Amino acid sequence: MNNFMFATGIENSYPVVQLPDGSARRIDEMEKTGHYRFWRHDFRLVKELGIDVLRYGVPLYRTHLAPGRYDWSFAHDVLGEIRQLGLTPVIDLCHFGVPDWLGNFQNPEFPRFFSEYAKAFALQFPWIKLYNPINEMYVAARFSARLGIWNERLCSERAFVTATKHLARANILAAEAILSVNPSAKFIQSESSEYFHPADPDAEIVARHLNQLRFLPLDLNYGVDVSASMLIYLMENGMTLQEYNFFRDRNVESVSVMGNDYYATNEHTVYADGRTEQCEIFGYYVITKQYYDRYRLPVMHTETNNRNGKNTDYDAPVWLRRQWSNLIRLKEDGVPIIGFTWYSLVDQMDWDTLLTEENGTINHYGLSDLERRIRPAGDAYRDLIKTWRGRVHSGLISLD
Repeated sequence: MNNFMFATGIENSYPVVQLPDGSARRIDEMEKTGHYRFWRHDFRLVKELGIDVLRYGVPLYRTHLAPGRYDWSFAHDVLGEIRQLGLTPVIDLCHFGVPDWLGNFQNPEFPRFFSEYAKAFALQFPWIKLYNPINEMYVAARFSARLGIWNERLCSERAFVTATKHLARANILAAEAILSVNPSAKFIQSESSEYFHPADPDAEIVARHLNQLRFLPLDLNYGVDVSASMLIYLMENGMTLQEYNFFRDRNVESVSVMGNDYYATNEHTVYADGRTEQCEIFGYYVITKQYYDRYRLPVMHTETNNRNGKNTDYDAPVWLRRQWSNLIRLKEDGVPIIGFTWYSLVDQMDWDTLLTEENGTINHYGLSDLERRIRPAGDAYRDLIKTWRGRVHSGLISLD
């Protein structure tokens, strides 16, 4: 496949969260949005919309039952159907959560067991060539260990560094394990594209630090030397020199595409006391160009939707045009863009509270609603694909 990739995804987050009553519960978006019941219909809907690439992941916590024990029954059903329909999957192996027996991202054994799972997955499905081993490592570490709302639910710099180094190490080891089975595999690394704007001069130091942290998982993943101040921060918060050298010596840059996720919520105004507020100032072009200039890898726009839209039937097509126009401008300015993704296929549930409250709130982010009726975003995306297919090329990934 050398053609530009038009993609969508099935939202498959499954973090453990603390609910307002103090109880902890795993939240599975595939269950909440009905995918376990309607997966055949969902895959046909992808085809109906003219989309050829699907970001997809079977739930890690349901599949990796214990060390060396796996339940592949659901995976074989759904991935067999995806293959039969001629869709190209980009496989998320870990999407914001781990099995109960592994605990959380503070567990130093997570990288080893996750790489074993990745190899077992590749052996089960040798025809799959595109992977996103760990989705949005920065968000997984930040929400779990810095903001304290998911999984380990910790709020400290040391916990954040610990989660980040384990996530990045697991991501690299998983990629190496997959390559040992399938040397032609490629990795489309979906990562949140963030930026922090200082509210005033007193906030510049805080913003500068946060703008280094946003790059940290990808710096480790791609073997990019961090700044002196960031290295001091890592060492002060538990990373050893031996651990840091692992990332300098082993990375997966040569077989990777940098996936940039962008929402209106990805930009933040930051204050001197560390408080942040959401804002949208730069947009996809400026922030993605910053990431491209840092890593110089092919780029795919791997997630977007109208998360801040008020009148979603109107705002979603407008947001789609805005993102697409930013992408085309990037390509014209020499950034090698290989694909675009509206995320997700169907509406989501309770993401307005970051999954921490079970209010049953439907978030109108999808190409279709939860009854699987195509929404205006879906009509607009289908029309965009018809208009641009064959007119925009990547020529950068071969799956032969």
